Amino acid sequence: MEVERVQSIASQSKLANIIPSQFIRSEDEQPAATTLQGVVLEVPVIDLGGGDIDDKTRRLISEASSDWGIFQVVNHGIPDEVIAKLQRVGREFFELPEEEKELIAKTPDSGIQGYGTSLQKEVQAKKAWVDHLFHIIWPPAAINYNFWPQNPPSYREANEEYAEKLLEVSEKLMKWLSLGLGLEEGELKAAMGGEDVAYLMKINYYPPCPRPDLALGVVAHTDMSAITILVPNQVQGLQVFRDEHWYDVKYIPNALIVHIGDQIEILSNGKYKAVYHRSTVNKESTRMSWPVFVEPPQDFELGPIPKLVNQQNPPKYKTKKYKDYAYCKLNKIPQ
Repeated sequence: MEVERVQSIASQSKLANIIPSQFIRSEDEQPAATTLQGVVLEVPVIDLGGGDIDDKTRRLISEASSDWGIFQVVNHGIPDEVIAKLQRVGREFFELPEEEKELIAKTPDSGIQGYGTSLQKEVQAKKAWVDHLFHIIWPPAAINYNFWPQNPPSYREANEEYAEKLLEVSEKLMKWLSLGLGLEEGELKAAMGGEDVAYLMKINYYPPCPRPDLALGVVAHTDMSAITILVPNQVQGLQVFRDEHWYDVKYIPNALIVHIGDQIEILSNGKYKAVYHRSTVNKESTRMSWPVFVEPPQDFELGPIPKLVNQQNPPKYKTKKYKDYAYCKLNKIPQ
């Protein structure tokens, strides 16, 4: 076994009503001390209205991406039952006996894909209160079904159905984001890697935590992807840093939460902002989320799109291969 899983630690900690010291964040990170209490942040909610590429939606998405780096979309075209199935099979996987989940655990050769716990280097060896599962859901040539659960039996069908619908939403979002930069609708996608863009599913499983005031599910970060499209379950946990405070984010059931990631910020030369966010945990309930990271190919070079750069607006970011960017980010190496 790679490490002791948080789900197992949670079971032991519940009885003692304490958590191991490696999960206790420093005071300037502890949710109880750093969250602005009694205020729920209402991030922009955008009605995609069936998905026609219109000027109003383009403007709203562009404004939200520039000012917030995060927004929710409704009337996005993914049926509620498709989302419900995705959530059900993910929950059922994490409820399996540990030995069955370990069958698809990450290995030294599997890279990001597989079932696991630790993800990136943590300062002072602190740990996040979360287990996870990663696997690619698109394009078909990049999928490795060895990292897709065999149980529950409907897992593959539910994920493929969701991927098909999500792809349609993502394509439209990329067109709107491109038009919002004053580009042609296909230019941003091309600058991200075109048809070779990968869709990486992650399931986050945050078991109940006896001391949610001291621990974090995922530490404060921006996503290294281009964009992230996410659905959570109904347990509050997403927080966004805005105006020098951490806020809980109000979630609309069956909306999709869209995060602008680092690569879109880079490609837009800073017009669109990657959102700084983190996840908290709950004392009584299990929180789960299903982010899909829309990522460039590993060997693809990204930098500010030339059309967006001039003497008045010089490039703010270096051009580099996505895999080199990811390596630096995960290992806390300056870019």
